[in-house]
Amino acid sequence: MRALLFDLDGTLISNSMETFLPPYFAALTKKLAPLVPPARLIAQLRASTQVMMANQDPARTNAQVFADDFFPRLGLARERLLPLLDDFYAREYRALRVYVQPIAPARPLIERALARGYRVVIATAPVFPRAAIEQRLEWGNLADLPYALVTDYETMHASKPNPAYYREIAARIGCAPTECVMVGNDVEMDIVPARRVGMKTFWVTDAGGVPTEAPADWCGTLADFAELLERGEFASA
Repeated sequence: MRALLFDLDGTLISNSMETFLPPYFAALTKKLAPLVPPARLIAQLRASTQVMMANQDPARTNAQVFADDFFPRLGLARERLLPLLDDFYAREYRALRVYVQPIAPARPLIERALARGYRVVIATAPVFPRAAIEQRLEWGNLADLPYALVTDYETMHASKPNPAYYREIAARIGCAPTECVMVGNDVEMDIVPARRVGMKTFWVTDAGGVPTEAPADWCGTLADFAELLERGEFASA
């Protein structure tokens, strides 16, 4: 193995999107309320995100797909909304830090992987702009590490659970999918599509909640993954 891919939310940082998204939407709708009614904004955000996640065009980034659907359907020029959105991520978004906590083993694990020469990727769902992802990395005490790639919607052309997302990561870091291990807590988003392209997978889950027929090559806690790394398990995989 040459590369280790890590999901972010729920894997390297303690952040449940079920808890995070309501205050995120509340802050964003308040910011844009002078231009767009809150209910309409949320509905269109969700709809355009689904369009973006379904993108199959390798020539268009997720950001382009989202913008081409989002702004026309709102009936507002992107030049009018983009400055407000940029300001939101620079200001109001920072208040959401209270919903995100570091996971203690995460940083030492990544530092150890880097020291062993692995290419480390933050393989988070690329449905947020880079500014939002960098802040969540910062809140998890993970922002200053030399990653081979951090996926975001400005640069990626596919999203989880599309297997093309994982193929694109491998191509961007110069590895074959078979040389990569995907580490994540979501079976449908992280494990199943990564396996489909030939990656090995480690399912981060509760030790007591592992089903008899786990769909991953390995499963357990981040501490369990660290033990496998120390034993050289991935070097021989």
